[in-house]
Amino acid sequence: MSASQNIAVIGLGSMGYGMAQSVLRAGHHTYGVDINAAAMARFAAEGGSTGNLSDVVGELDAVAIVVLNAQQTEAVLFGEAGVVPGMKPGTVVIACATVPPEFARAMQARCGEHGVHYLDAPISGGALKAAQGALSIMASGTPKAFKAARGVLDATAETVFELGDAAGAGSAMKAVNQLLAGVHIAVMAEALTFGMTQGVTPDKFVEVISKCAGTSWMLENRAPHIVDGDYTPRSSINIWPKDLNIVLDIAKSAKFSAPITAAALQQFKAAADQGLGGEDDAAVAKVYARNVGLKLPGEV
Repeated sequence: MSASQNIAVIGLGSMGYGMAQSVLRAGHHTYGVDINAAAMARFAAEGGSTGNLSDVVGELDAVAIVVLNAQQTEAVLFGEAGVVPGMKPGTVVIACATVPPEFARAMQARCGEHGVHYLDAPISGGALKAAQGALSIMASGTPKAFKAARGVLDATAETVFELGDAAGAGSAMKAVNQLLAGVHIAVMAEALTFGMTQGVTPDKFVEVISKCAGTSWMLENRAPHIVDGDYTPRSSINIWPKDLNIVLDIAKSAKFSAPITAAALQQFKAAADQGLGGEDDAAVAKVYARNVGLKLPGEV
């Protein structure tokens, strides 16, 4: 185990909360920070450290940023109450949101002006693995940034992919992952509902296809949500228009055509337009089902 450190996890959503739990379990003094006071109170009740972030930021060794996007990341780092100006030189920001690579490079440069290291560290694995400390982290940054982040990485990750000594490479790899993950969820929903038109029930779809060549991790993870009629958001519909638009923006800058990504994006946009944005991303199946008049499990 790494020596005990003072660490803040900013963003206590489905991923950030699990990461904060894992950091706390590893023996660190862990501050959980969120705009949701109930999430902070829950974490404090589990043993998390309390106090205003502005009062303790100068005592922190590392800050993990687990927010939604680049705009929120920049606000946490350099906004009106931004943490970076108050951090000690030699400490580290571990930025976990899905962001464009050029944004990660810009944040690394701005943090460096304050003597603060920046680790470009997008995460993958879902809420359960976050709580288990078993995430995959696609990280890039200087050797000093990796060293300063080791306590958080050891506590939260099963696998840390060290992808280079400058920010941007981690975010580029995350974009590749999100392309696949978003497409896999959408095409799982398409295949499941297509099967229903042919008399294949969702539970039988999962039983058979999960053991056949057409399976994927996303199919095996998300299709059971549809079978159970449970759209409690482990990862919400609203994440995918953001992430797939990042993929397409990067593709455009590279003069690369990504038509399958674009098609998947339209299905998630349709789901959001139908009021499903806050539901689990498996709810994209409802778009297909409604288009052909199907009733999914749990629907009346």
